[in-house]
Amino acid sequence: MRPVDLPVLVVIPALNEENSVADVVRDVRDAIPRARCVVIDDGSSDATADRARAGGADILRLPFNLGVGGAMRAGYRFAEAHGYRVVIQVDGDGQHDPAMIPEMIARLEHTDLVIGARFAGRGDYGVRGPRKWAMRLLAWVISRVAGAKLTDVTSGFKAAGPRAIALFADSFPAEYLGDTIEALVIGARAGLRIQQIPVSMRARQAGVPSHRPIKAAVYLVRACAAFGLAMIRPRARVRNDA
Repeated sequence: MRPVDLPVLVVIPALNEENSVADVVRDVRDAIPRARCVVIDDGSSDATADRARAGGADILRLPFNLGVGGAMRAGYRFAEAHGYRVVIQVDGDGQHDPAMIPEMIARLEHTDLVIGARFAGRGDYGVRGPRKWAMRLLAWVISRVAGAKLTDVTSGFKAAGPRAIALFADSFPAEYLGDTIEALVIGARAGLRIQQIPVSMRARQAGVPSHRPIKAAVYLVRACAAFGLAMIRPRARVRNDA
């Protein structure tokens, strides 16, 4: 069966995104009406869950904040338990354009994991300073681990096929940057085929991005630590029934 015919689950991890999550859910439903949309309320203290439900999503509420990695691990387990064969990860702040989802799903016909890459020739999204250097270095290293050219290994906009869902339901890391860098390394070492497609980013609908120099330096250190942790973990394997 082609990916475009498989059951699709869109997972939106969200922490205190009450001002944007309902619009994100509606945009997802417009882009791919046949998909089920689940918002993982990651311990929010605001009305995120109520706004997401009003927008048309189902809600999975975590008892406390686990971070994006923990939220996505819950999403992959939910997908496997309910028989979904495609999982799309979309941020709750409105920066990801759901109109790209059909193209990402179509690419799963020849690969296991598709990354919506911000630095691949579409749009004008950019970063500067230490954060930019860290992203370039990590992209270069992880490209070699994955055997594919990747320019954006910290993107939270991804499409996963059946083999990736089976792997991540068991092995998705919950640590900081686990949903991006560490997950890609785990997937690559397990034999997942990984590709990227260029996407353009939209302006945040709410909240304030953090790109201050001190935070950028901390990001560099933690990103390298996440990569190192992923490389020393025992190699995960995709189950034969995936």
